[in-house]
Amino acid sequence: MKRLEFQRDEKKQRVTVACADGDVSVYSHCAYCRHCSGVWVGKRAVPTPQNQALSDMRSGKASDDTLMNAAMMFNTLIRDGSAIECSDDENRGFTTLY
Repeated sequence: MKRLEFQRDEKKQRVTVACADGDVSVYSHCAYCRHCSGVWVGKRAVPTPQNQALSDMRSGKASDDTLMNAAMMFNTLIRDGSAIECSDDENRGFTTLY
């Protein structure tokens, strides 16, 4: 696991991280990447809500709304967080979650 620190651009309201693919947007890449396993908020890593929602959908326990709610919760974690917990130790870059 590696920790990718946020690079915030308040003027453009962007949050990026240094990925193997270069600087990528957390909202459009990390949110949908298989390697994103958590968001550092304070001194702890919070698991990404998308992984739990996807697991629930595969087992038939959740609706499509659950996935939308997970995406909104991820955005809240990014707003309050400082880094992404990334499991891409081999530097492969973005791999789609879905």
